Amino acid sequence: MSTNVEQPAIELRNVGVKRAERWIADGISWKVPTGTCAAILGPNGSGKSTLARVITGYIWPTHGDVFVAGEHFGEVDLNQLRRSIRLVQAAGPYDVDPELTAEEVVLTGLFGTIGLFDSVTDADRQHANDLLAQVGLAKLRGAKYSTFSNGERVRSLIARSLIIRPKILLLDEPTAGLDLLAREQVLATIQSLFENGDRKVTVLMITHHVEELPPATSQVLLLSEGRVAASGSPAEVLRPEVLSPVYNCQLHVDRHGDRYYVRVDPTVWSGLL
Repeated sequence: MSTNVEQPAIELRNVGVKRAERWIADGISWKVPTGTCAAILGPNGSGKSTLARVITGYIWPTHGDVFVAGEHFGEVDLNQLRRSIRLVQAAGPYDVDPELTAEEVVLTGLFGTIGLFDSVTDADRQHANDLLAQVGLAKLRGAKYSTFSNGERVRSLIARSLIIRPKILLLDEPTAGLDLLAREQVLATIQSLFENGDRKVTVLMITHHVEELPPATSQVLLLSEGRVAASGSPAEVLRPEVLSPVYNCQLHVDRHGDRYYVRVDPTVWSGLL
């Protein structure tokens, strides 16, 4: 009797990356089910960005096997595979043309360009406007990107990424530098993909901070010095006895519904200096 088991969106098997005689990631094994929201969590230097670049095919692992969207690295054209993966970086190395309108910014996602150089159809424009509505920017469809706040820019870039209906959406510190309201608007945007969207997109978040994980998060990979410190559901990983040694301070974890918050008691501050 045959079974139809869906391939994980991402699967890492004993992945390691060595640079200049130093292992910046090693022994990492992890699976992310298709259509879920997952997160890679850890302090600076833990290997998060390295692992993200491995998953997107921009760093080749020194050892181990990488499977993305059911394709095995080494047996697939990475240029072709990257068309089904979209990366959003709040402070990325490049940005779209600041003179573009919100609608035009989203439409550039069809071509992977920073400007809109190709013609689009009425159906493309309608799709772009539907996405702007989903991320809460419908009223800004005709406004220039240069006038947007940082949070509005992130949400417009998420809409831009979604216009090609990617299989995997990778968000690299999407709320970095945002104030509280802007952060929550970005998280609400991510959550909406799992509550209102009809796209079976897998979202992978890279973050330092527990409170930046939306309620939809079902899998967490916690890294420490390039290795897996813990992996599993948020309830399994986001515990003080698990997080404290990774962040090198005594943490308390509060849970409210499906959101988690970390705090450090000021009475221990003197021991941190």
